[in-house]
Amino acid sequence: MRFQVGRDVFSEAVSFVVKLLPQRNPQPILAGVLIEAGDGGLTLSAFDYEASARTTIEASIETPGTILVHGRLLSDIASRLPNAPIDIAVEDDGGIAVTCGSARFTLAAMPVEEYPSIPEVSGSSGVVPADDFGTAIAQVGFAASRDDVTPVLTGVQLEVSGQSLSLVATDRYRVSLRDVPWDGEESEQTALVPARTLTEVGKTFGHAGTIQVAFSGTGDREIIAFTAGNKTVTSLLIKGNFPPVRRLFPEQTDHYAVVNTADLIEAVRRVSLVLDRAAPLRFTFSSDSVTMDASGSEQARASESVDAHLSGGDDVTLGLNPQYLTEALGAVKSEFVRVTFTSSDNANKLSPVLITSQTSVDQAGSDSFKYLLQPNLLLR
Repeated sequence: MRFQVGRDVFSEAVSFVVKLLPQRNPQPILAGVLIEAGDGGLTLSAFDYEASARTTIEASIETPGTILVHGRLLSDIASRLPNAPIDIAVEDDGGIAVTCGSARFTLAAMPVEEYPSIPEVSGSSGVVPADDFGTAIAQVGFAASRDDVTPVLTGVQLEVSGQSLSLVATDRYRVSLRDVPWDGEESEQTALVPARTLTEVGKTFGHAGTIQVAFSGTGDREIIAFTAGNKTVTSLLIKGNFPPVRRLFPEQTDHYAVVNTADLIEAVRRVSLVLDRAAPLRFTFSSDSVTMDASGSEQARASESVDAHLSGGDDVTLGLNPQYLTEALGAVKSEFVRVTFTSSDNANKLSPVLITSQTSVDQAGSDSFKYLLQPNLLLR
């Protein structure tokens, strides 16, 4: 096999396919990138049985063929080669020669026949706006759990209903929900996608115009595919039942406070400096302000007030996790934020707060993003 390809195009393609591979893989063969040179151009693929990435680029193919080479090493080399065409060829002894200008590398070939087949997707599909989808992933993905003890909570639930695609995530302490437009088959579909994989999809495809989303497979090999331009990412779905967190969102939202988002973020970060790790921050919402109070070790104390507008009820005092709150405030994407105080049938249980966007002091923003937070467990 032999081909010539542009440095920048090749480097970007290799970087894309290796991004989803784990840093350490128990099976060395899965650290490889499969490179197929043929009539359709140059196709690069990576697969670790859970996620795959594939892209096809233009190249000058002298001799068609297929090779498997260590992905991260090839990515590191390609990113540092001089600005000149790259020539890659299989040598007589089986090594893979990478030549660019006066730079030359020889890499070991990995056994192609041992590499698993890249999954193909042929199921129901639809299209979402890439910018909306990328933003939605950023607004929701951080709320997924990082604890593998409960695998279903480490994913983001995608739900197709009519002309809407919802993304939902929870770690028991909070729930994040965002809706984006869906153009495709309107049959109801659900897919629980690992948050790590979905986050990479959002970063890679967020400016691609549109993204095609396809559901495929059955049983233990259900997968989802995301395609934009010449790139495709597939992911094995997480098995299990995602908790019914939608029922936690309140219908009545008459008692709420409106605060400037940036001002509140900065105040929370300052006051929480004195807090012990994982300790809640005390908030007091009154008619014209919200006051934060914190006390920690070393007899350190802090307090600060920010202008706020309280509507529909009495003053409220409650404790919230400052990190969880600032993550939500950063995801709102609006100048003001509405913090709604919900009610609970259980008098012994603190009610969650609902965080949504607010265009101005008097005008509510879009309801496509909702974030529910409370200091104790939402789900038991």
